[in-house]
Amino acid sequence: MKTEYNAGMQGAIVIDKPAGLTSHEVVARARKIIGERRIGHTGTLDPFATGVLVLLIGPATRLGQFLSGAEKEYQAVFRLGFATDTGDSTGTRIESRARTEDSQKFTKEEIEAALAALRGEIRQTPPMYSAKKIGGRKLYEFAREGVEVERAAVAVNIIEFEALTPGDLVLEKEGAADLTVRVVCSAGTYIRTLAEDFGKQLGIGAHVGELRRTRAGSFTAEQSITLERLAELAQNGALAQVLFSPDETISHLAFVQLSDSEANRIRHGIDLKVVETDSWRDGQFLRLRDKTGNLIGVGKYSKSESIVHPQVVIGEG
Repeated sequence: MKTEYNAGMQGAIVIDKPAGLTSHEVVARARKIIGERRIGHTGTLDPFATGVLVLLIGPATRLGQFLSGAEKEYQAVFRLGFATDTGDSTGTRIESRARTEDSQKFTKEEIEAALAALRGEIRQTPPMYSAKKIGGRKLYEFAREGVEVERAAVAVNIIEFEALTPGDLVLEKEGAADLTVRVVCSAGTYIRTLAEDFGKQLGIGAHVGELRRTRAGSFTAEQSITLERLAELAQNGALAQVLFSPDETISHLAFVQLSDSEANRIRHGIDLKVVETDSWRDGQFLRLRDKTGNLIGVGKYSKSESIVHPQVVIGEG
């Protein structure tokens, strides 16, 4: 249970996104429930996916830039046996067979080898059915028109990739088999593309049957609430129970404790002279907190000048 935060409606709320809604639709519902226009999310989830969607509220929406690059963790079901045109269970089946007619089983050793081949830094081509923009239009808009657009591969990092389904896999009903996997990856990774590439390692079509985000940065599924629960809390005036303060929201950043005069300077966007600290890297972002621990803003550290330059200043609600 988190500590209640009562300093107005600003901070973060972690929603357990249901299947069938876009991330934008979740934001729209939250705006209506909370009665706050300034709400945004920190990382899109596909409509069929569920799990952690971090919403930033009020002035804390300015903190999104410090969260969007956070690593993510997923639990997914990879369906081996055939691919789909979307890379997930919502798409149209693309027929494909296993390596040979009599090779319908994949051993745990083959599965591990395929997992290992995709760990670490790899390159992915964004799927056509994605929200990535090219020429000002989202790729899925082209896909719905039947237009294939050339996409550049991008580097992503697959930090952890493991099978949760034990033993061998045998293709059974409809020539398919399900493998549950856990993935920890860098921001911008497409799990649908990872499933397709995993299938290619085994010589078979594959797609994502189910997808759940279990963590986004430091926020976990255990900290999330449903939209229905959000509505209950809002009706009872108890949103503070689930609202993370701005300071908690970016707790992964190191912090500087400010005096009253220093806090006032930061509020006016004035650079802060600091004592050089070996643990800080040039260009890193730092939380700037007042004497009571409230977040005043975020600054960028210049090692050569020994100053912190305010990047974002958080106001009062």
